[in-house]
Amino acid sequence: MIDLLKQDALTVLQPGFHGTSAPGWLLDRLGEGLGSVALFSRNIESPEQLAKLTAQLRNVRPDVLVAADEEGGDVTRLEARGGSSFPGNLALGAVDDAALTRAVAAELGRRLAACGVNLNWAPSADVNSDPENPVIGVRSFGAEAWRVARHTAAYVEGLQSAGVAACTKHFPGHGDTAVDSHHALPRVDVSLATLRTRELLPFRAAVEVGTKAVMSAHIVVPAIDPDHPGTLSRAVLTGLLREELGYEGLIVTDGIEMRAIADAYGVERGTVLALAAGADAICVGGGLADEETVIALRDAIVRAVREGDLAEERLADAAARVRELAAWTVSAAGAAQGTAPAPDIGLTAARRALRVTRTEAYVPLDAAPYVAAFTPVANIAVGDETPWGISAELERLLPGTVTGSFRADDALTANVLRLAGDRRIVAVVRDVHRHPWMAQALGSLLAARPDTVVVEMGVPQAPPSGALHIATHGAARVCGQAAAEVIAGRD
Repeated sequence: MIDLLKQDALTVLQPGFHGTSAPGWLLDRLGEGLGSVALFSRNIESPEQLAKLTAQLRNVRPDVLVAADEEGGDVTRLEARGGSSFPGNLALGAVDDAALTRAVAAELGRRLAACGVNLNWAPSADVNSDPENPVIGVRSFGAEAWRVARHTAAYVEGLQSAGVAACTKHFPGHGDTAVDSHHALPRVDVSLATLRTRELLPFRAAVEVGTKAVMSAHIVVPAIDPDHPGTLSRAVLTGLLREELGYEGLIVTDGIEMRAIADAYGVERGTVLALAAGADAICVGGGLADEETVIALRDAIVRAVREGDLAEERLADAAARVRELAAWTVSAAGAAQGTAPAPDIGLTAARRALRVTRTEAYVPLDAAPYVAAFTPVANIAVGDETPWGISAELERLLPGTVTGSFRADDALTANVLRLAGDRRIVAVVRDVHRHPWMAQALGSLLAARPDTVVVEMGVPQAPPSGALHIATHGAARVCGQAAAEVIAGRD
């Protein structure tokens, strides 16, 4: 006899796993009612391999939701090993052409659908109002709410036109924080009036164009609920998102194993509290990705219902929303087949996003340069495995280009000058305004070699510097290619 309570408990989970093919335990759980599977870069080697993997999942459950965190730009899972073919949100916001954003998202959706991914944890609708934000940055369309709202709506429309459900994140807005919720619990200390006119504006826009999913943020917003992070707050998920914004679709949590939740509540209790607050699906698997975790969460949900800590009707409603979205993805599956491929749209957008500043003293390069990449620690959402910079593309255009990677070090500038020798230097930085060591080293380098070219691949908050300054608004592969074209005189 089917245990409907266990079935519903499995339906609301979105677990990850290890490997590039589905393990037996995952297929067993799909057969028992698991509604979703989460994919990360560890699961993806190529589009062909990914298509085989998702087909393997659908042989067991044809309507399974296959989710991935494919924002394009710095955060890519499809192209984690080589860098994204699409610029990220900040580049699209800098161009400020909603039709271009829609086209980029449609092509990204087409590629996801071709691989069998039907739920994308994107776009980020966070307004990056705090320049010190360590986790959003170039993942945001910008610092102005109207700009973020315009491009969030366009992105949702483009992605869903390809039959892939958009998941707008991180509600109610992770932009005004200087803390990464992967590591700790951030706070957004603004008034409710500010929240409504700034953070909520992009989410309203996403709801209006029919985003199929919204992801919650592990942040405390005292103006709404001083006692609980948004993911665990009924006031945030039910009161604000459902009742005030009128949202009817799926609510997904950010990774429930992130320390903002796990350290204070534990993963099992956090899962139950999130469902009780109004979440419909629990994302887990960035760090916890095994059968034991899935079974423990399933049993914790069932136990909470039986002990009266979670209403059975709330769990049934959450599971029904998962199934409703799954049904939409099945009906929309053919949409991508009618979408004409646009393989160069990402590079087109990256080129348009460049902001180039030349001084009168700038002399174009006439030989292969030395590239000094000032490399900060990557945030967890981006990951260490995804390459960034301009070296590969510049080497292609200017054979003989040499590259060195540098982290914080008292002798950084001296090392760059020594290794560069007589070559022109191209300094590649990322969020120089957030890293004092980087700003100091860059200043010393420019004092010694004022003909240095500077490429800023993060948020261009600091004033332009160098004989030639290029702001790419992101570190995707195509952003590096567009910058390399300018440096090599091919623009």
